[in-house]
Amino acid sequence: MASEFESAGYSAEQLKELKLDPRDFLGAIIASSDDAIISKTLDGTIISWNSAARRIFGYRAEEILGLSILTLIPSELHSEEDDILRRLRAGERIDHFETIRLRKNGERFPISVTISPIKDSTGNVVAASKIARDISDKKKSDDSRFRLAAIIDSADDAIISKDLNGMLTSWNEAAHKIFGYTADEIVGQSILRLIPEELHYEEDEILRKLRAGERIEHYETRRKRKNGTIVEVSVTISPIKDETGTVIGASKIARDISEKKQVERLLLQAEKLAATGRMAAAIAHEINNPLEALMNVIFLARKYCTKEPKAQELLLTAEGELERVAHIARQTLGYYRDTGVPTEIHLHDLIENVLTVYNSKILPVGINVDRRFDDLQKVLVSKGEMLQVFSNVIANAIDAMPQGGVLNISARKISRVLGEGIQVVIQDDGTGIERENLARVFEPFFSTKGDLGTGIGLWVAKQLVERRGGQITITSNTAPKNSGTTVTIFIPFAPSAASSAISGH
Repeated sequence: MASEFESAGYSAEQLKELKLDPRDFLGAIIASSDDAIISKTLDGTIISWNSAARRIFGYRAEEILGLSILTLIPSELHSEEDDILRRLRAGERIDHFETIRLRKNGERFPISVTISPIKDSTGNVVAASKIARDISDKKKSDDSRFRLAAIIDSADDAIISKDLNGMLTSWNEAAHKIFGYTADEIVGQSILRLIPEELHYEEDEILRKLRAGERIEHYETRRKRKNGTIVEVSVTISPIKDETGTVIGASKIARDISEKKQVERLLLQAEKLAATGRMAAAIAHEINNPLEALMNVIFLARKYCTKEPKAQELLLTAEGELERVAHIARQTLGYYRDTGVPTEIHLHDLIENVLTVYNSKILPVGINVDRRFDDLQKVLVSKGEMLQVFSNVIANAIDAMPQGGVLNISARKISRVLGEGIQVVIQDDGTGIERENLARVFEPFFSTKGDLGTGIGLWVAKQLVERRGGQITITSNTAPKNSGTTVTIFIPFAPSAASSAISGH
């Protein structure tokens, strides 16, 4: 027996000095153990049972002693016991075997079992001791980690971690898709591999903030893919702390915003074109009046120069040139149109792009957006023109709700006199438009926003929609508690021959 006590840190002599019986000491260790300690014969009969076994399995010693160990094993796992007894008879020890066992109430639970053969004085195996540990909490923790790992690996955003030296320590599947590196290629490498050289200074500032425990949210910047191309990303970086609260690293979530940025650039370009169109239209408008006067003057001059053939010829030439200038002016008043190649697209995709761009205006004032899209069929349109249309209308709706509200947007297929197509309805519960102004909203340079408006947005939208063979209408109400504006846009699947000829598509 001395060997068991020596392994516990006590010699037989020390126990004697402490006036402890070795058997009593061993019994105390077994009784106070947090793990179930059980012994059984080689036919599987339970012959000893400690307090932890009662707590874990639910049986009192007097209930379980003399029963088969199979009482604790689910029926479909009884074959395990045959294998365990075979190995015990051969003198083998079974370490940390994880399996499922049964409590008295029938509940199944996971355990880790170590089973050792018990030998008599001649070395023959006569029984077995079993130490069983309930690993339910460990399994739950493992399951939680596995679920978290699965969530991270299935995310659309790159989720990576690094230490405070900027060395990458983890890398999910989305990071592979966005940046091109596999985890094997990049983990252990410097984060600087992802940062364009001219932006390396950013990392020093990021690490400084992380060491101070700061979090960096929605930081928009540029990063470099494995193939050298640049990707625009929005990054959120959080410090990782140990149990003492010390910052030991950082987690980083990076979202590819290249498409969002492209849409923003398209809208900015469209807004610039709108401003350019307004200026050109204003100039053309100013030119048109004196042109008409000149045409009248030439007409009268021809009437009084009937006897001078040369003068008639020169006046006819001048009249032709003036008519050409007048034609250019009328074209300019028709506003600049997008000459891009039309593409088939879901209109709700364009609306979502516009909403993404205006999200920074929508959220701060507390506008809720209710989307109802049922436009399964694509429409052949100029993407730039339709972006401009939806951008103008949605921007007006946002401006009409400075204190927040609800923006309802729907898109569905309908049949009208103009043919089948998609109807988009954009409705706000803002201030509304006065009745006397409603009839003028599509006039160029007319605005109800004072100095804040250009008066060209809805005019442009009407030009572009009707050029496509569609229709745009507005209704509005300024009554208290029932105010708001509804813009209805209809885009046919097939533009009419007349509209195709006008648009040149």
